[in-house]
Amino acid sequence: QVQLVESGGGLVQAGGSLRLACAASRSLWLFNTMGWHRQAPGKERELVATITRGGSTNYADSVKGRFTISRDSAKNTVYLQMNSLKPEDAAAYLCNANASSSQYWGQGTQVTVSS
Repeated sequence: QVQLVESGGGLVQAGGSLRLACAASRSLWLFNTMGWHRQAPGKERELVATITRGGSTNYADSVKGRFTISRDSAKNTVYLQMNSLKPEDAAAYLCNANASSSQYWGQGTQVTVSS
């Protein structure tokens, strides 16, 4: 069983920054990809960013140039650095890990952006 625990959410003013962390209970090398998704009230869950085992990254168009996903394998942790935050970035941010035959989700961390 794999556990993913997110942290780092909070309240920030528009234009500010936050860094989210996702700590995995197992080695990151077990997962083909890890990523961050977000879900705002009344909206569908959307992909924000992913990072592969090899370090390749992918971003939603809405966050390109503002968000950066990274990983620290020694700490079994994936990060999402979020800069120039906008009110529309407010959502619950969930960490996701994909292995060959399984998918895991964290409980999420809330990000609130005030205008």
